[in-house]
Amino acid sequence: MSIGSVLALLREDFPDVTISKIRFLESEGLVTPERAPSGYRRFSTKDCERLRFVLTAQRDRYLPLKVIKEQLEAIDRGEGGAGTGGTRLLSSARGTVAPATDFGTRAGRVSRETLMDRTGVDSAFVTELQRNGLLTPGPAGFFDEDAVRLVEAAAALANYGLETRHLRAFKVSADREAGLVAQIANPIAKGKGTGARDRAEELVREIAALSVTLHTQLVKAAVRGVLD
Repeated sequence: MSIGSVLALLREDFPDVTISKIRFLESEGLVTPERAPSGYRRFSTKDCERLRFVLTAQRDRYLPLKVIKEQLEAIDRGEGGAGTGGTRLLSSARGTVAPATDFGTRAGRVSRETLMDRTGVDSAFVTELQRNGLLTPGPAGFFDEDAVRLVEAAAALANYGLETRHLRAFKVSADREAGLVAQIANPIAKGKGTGARDRAEELVREIAALSVTLHTQLVKAAVRGVLD
């Protein structure tokens, strides 16, 4: 198959995939299509399924490419179990990547009412989150799946006695971390060459995963000290 044919097949399940993205994944060694004498890429069915595995792991399991590549290499060695549709899957339970590190498309248009229904919170709680700068709807007034996760987490913390105003500290910390990540990723995103933005997004995904891990370990250490 040509790269255009592969793109058409993948877009049924991954609407935002681009030729640039496929070329980027090739440059990172996730897929190695053959080259025709004319120089054009020629993808096999196996190549297409490999790309589908990578895109699914990024979208549904929020894994950075480094981890996905390790899993693919393990699959190539015959390790791992069989998943649905014959796709072989490996455990991603490394404790280094959290669901919050998904930087793919924030799919979905979630209304305020739907947000409350799905998270079990009332309108006043949503208003408080917005007032404290923790939750912001899109231009059309809709939220996305990330907002659902955020409200669920905030509601769970509220059950432990943390009010929304207490959560502002998390927002301040997140903004500072985002600033640090931007200093590293922006020059790469603005760089020349194919896949510059894809490389920047992957870098952000990797740094965010490490940031979550570091934050978790620091909190655990601090809490352990308090309890001791």
